[in-house]
Amino acid sequence: MNTLVCSASVAPSALIASSGDRAAHRFLEFFTAHIRNPNTRRAYARDVRAFLDWCALNGISSLATISPVHVGTYVEMLSQELAAPTAKRHLAAIRHLFDWLVTGQVVPVNPAASVRGPSHVVRRGKTPVLAPEEARTLLDAIDVGTPVGLRDRALIGLMVYSFARVGAALTMKVEDVYVQNRRLWVRLREKGGKRHEMPCHHNLEAYLHAYLDGTGLGSDTKAPLFRTVARGTGHLSDRAMVQGDAHAMIRRRAAAAGIETKIGNHTFRATGITAYLKNGGTLEKAATMANHASTRTTQLYDRRSDEVSLDEVERVGI
Repeated sequence: MNTLVCSASVAPSALIASSGDRAAHRFLEFFTAHIRNPNTRRAYARDVRAFLDWCALNGISSLATISPVHVGTYVEMLSQELAAPTAKRHLAAIRHLFDWLVTGQVVPVNPAASVRGPSHVVRRGKTPVLAPEEARTLLDAIDVGTPVGLRDRALIGLMVYSFARVGAALTMKVEDVYVQNRRLWVRLREKGGKRHEMPCHHNLEAYLHAYLDGTGLGSDTKAPLFRTVARGTGHLSDRAMVQGDAHAMIRRRAAAAGIETKIGNHTFRATGITAYLKNGGTLEKAATMANHASTRTTQLYDRRSDEVSLDEVERVGI
């Protein structure tokens, strides 16, 4: 059971423990067996822990006594302290946990089922986006005379040209870069375990070939594609990069290229989609390439309106 606790990054709270062994076991199952995405697992673990701690502080002695009033009061408190999307995520974590406890016959009803979260409508994403010229400057500024430079250019290029999420890029193996119909393709494993395959843009094809040939990784097909640097050597290790490694690398490369926009891992997905649409691509095809279930999600990455706004601002002739 300790292994399960460790993998879930959460241990049953006193409130769960007081509800019996069945509740404790079902609680751990929720994080280890039900939630497969590690990022969602970590976020939900924090959110659920915060709610259960709040319940304990407010004299709630067992899961069965938690009511919609308690959940509603908690969400209202969060709405005053946190951004609406964060408060809605907390509510989602609580609701999903109690759904799991209800189906496991730990509690009779879900106290969060009838609680509404704060209103929040998103029509435009907040991810910083680079202009095509800035993205080109960033890629060209990378010194590819080293294995690290080849890796960094290939990773950034992958996210720009294939619209890949950084999480999908960093879980790739060497074998996920392969030849089909005389062109290089990439295989991505996106959210929910969905497998997504894309042909490479000619620039990305060149970057990946240079990276694999220049580092000698091509023969180790089961190994991580994007690896950390072995300390003090300048050579790649056997360990896969994580999102924190990628973020630090991106900020470092942006600073070296003189780019002042505070970019992050997600910037390149939005940059690639916006550039594609500006060059005549369709929203439907962009959604397919980005592996979005709906074009409404893809629209959040479409930042063409930024240029329209800038043009209109300059009409203020004072």
